[in-house]
Amino acid sequence: MTQAPPPPAPLPGYREALAWLFARQRGGAPRDPARMAALVEALGLRPPPNVVHVVGTNGKGTVTTMIDAGLRAWGRRSGRFVSPHVEDFRERVTIEGRAVSRETVRRFVARARRLELDPPPAFFEWTLALALSAFAHADLDWAVLEAGVGGAHDATRALDPVRLVALTNVSLDHVDTLGPDLASIARDKAGAFRRGVPAVTAARGAALQVVRAEAARIGAPLHVDDGRDRLFEVDVEGMSGTRAANGRLAAGALRLLGAPETAVRAALRAAPLPGRGEGFRLRDAEVVLDGAHDPAAAAALAASLPEGYVLVFGALGRKQGEATLAALEPHARAVVLTDAAAGEPPPSAAARHAYHPDPVTALEHALRLRTPGAPVVVAGSLYLAGRLRPTLRRRARRTAGSGRADEAAVR
Repeated sequence: MTQAPPPPAPLPGYREALAWLFARQRGGAPRDPARMAALVEALGLRPPPNVVHVVGTNGKGTVTTMIDAGLRAWGRRSGRFVSPHVEDFRERVTIEGRAVSRETVRRFVARARRLELDPPPAFFEWTLALALSAFAHADLDWAVLEAGVGGAHDATRALDPVRLVALTNVSLDHVDTLGPDLASIARDKAGAFRRGVPAVTAARGAALQVVRAEAARIGAPLHVDDGRDRLFEVDVEGMSGTRAANGRLAAGALRLLGAPETAVRAALRAAPLPGRGEGFRLRDAEVVLDGAHDPAAAAALAASLPEGYVLVFGALGRKQGEATLAALEPHARAVVLTDAAAGEPPPSAAARHAYHPDPVTALEHALRLRTPGAPVVVAGSLYLAGRLRPTLRRRARRTAGSGRADEAAVR
């Protein structure tokens, strides 16, 4: 007698599915691509036949988004995976430019939580597996994947075939896991390179020396955006700072893949990710929302802004809060500190600046301090960006709908 197949797993609600995903933790286990490889095998997954792998310290999400937009403009069916999200979990996975559906998340979790794996995968690995599952169901040709932390030991390193690797830049970040110095961090990120697979980078200085050596060691053709290589040339009118640098790298990547110039131009027009250089018009004020959370990103953001902005700043305790604030503070007319996340007070600089634990109250204070024509800038953490973005979107909609200065309270 043939045994009946097991009944299908009941679908969890969307909130329940997210709660299950967020509860998956590494528990101190080391980062290891083998755990992702085992998960992919257990789920019977495989990535699309063409993968672009994006690693680096800053700008990974923007470069990933631009390359994905360029591929789609080229007529390729592409999916995108980025992290972290700012406001909506589904920001992490898009299929042909559209966020994955809630039902897709629910169906994946219904299947996933029936698995028993040892060692158990963590949140990032499960979320990457969700993306691969959605890409497979949509029968995509391409996927553009943003690494989580580093390159050599990141979950994304388990996936092939890779057609191109983009390494944005290298600066001090995640020193607790990638290594104590710039050379160690550069070596880990360059661990994403594959033999014979072209790579592009905007790394500089000592980090670039390490990256070049690693590329030569494994035989990865490396193209460096040093300002002279025409591979990276773009019309940067209307683009500045990190946006322009990211655009150059995405353009070089697309050209190496064979994309036409129409696709390159479409990539440069890609809308910014939430919390990465977003602009919101409130009343007669402009608010710039950027999750710059390390000194390199903060310095690039400051260079792209006019002097005299009012800064709303919050940083997680495990990040380089003081050094990040130090890159933004000299160019600001005033600084208002807040908590990046509940229970995450700002750096010790609170003694010399106004401080409001509630980000919305901090934003209200900053709007009162600004001078005409100067923006309010929110920076220091993508967690902070996620806390303020719903308020900013509501206010921007009200301002646009009223057709006049909106004098309502921020709330």
